Amino acid sequence: MSHFIFVNSKEDVPGGEILPAEFSIKAHPSTDIWSKPPDTQSFTAPILYQPVPLQSFKRVRVAFNAQWKHKYDQGGLVIVLHKKDGSHKWVKAGIELTHGKPHLSAVAKDNWADWSLLPVPSGGGAATLEMVREADDSLWIYLVEGVQKSPIREVTWIFQENVQECWVGVYAARPATEGGELKVNFGHLIIDLK
Repeated sequence: MSHFIFVNSKEDVPGGEILPAEFSIKAHPSTDIWSKPPDTQSFTAPILYQPVPLQSFKRVRVAFNAQWKHKYDQGGLVIVLHKKDGSHKWVKAGIELTHGKPHLSAVAKDNWADWSLLPVPSGGGAATLEMVREADDSLWIYLVEGVQKSPIREVTWIFQENVQECWVGVYAARPATEGGELKVNFGHLIIDLK
């Protein structure tokens, strides 16, 4: 399996050759992964990813937490597809601070991004999320609590895209212009391929 790569970050990949069980990503202010009509396109958040064949993707899971302080502070899992014209399609799922508290967030960007939110069940700033390619070729996003998996969202189109390779990994973002760096802590990242 290929090594991890950072994009939108000048930091070294944690652990170098072998990613440690626990690591952090720091996001500077004014970073985001977002797309909204009529002309907002942002792809500036630090992403730590592994390039994998899209058709080989099976599952990605990670536990994560942070001190979410500023509006839209966020971090979690991301899958990025690169189109031949240089544009991106992507799916991200994590925690995002909005309406004054952390929420589970799922966003899928085809032509433009959409966004769905759920309260973090614990009310806190930590979660374990999983993205799974199911038998019908849909991507399902799950909240994992112990042995229980609760469905958050289905994305139906991702495995129908005409791309060979995708990025699978984790990200952190601080869209606010103030507040210094946001540090998102990750643990036990698993990427399974078929």
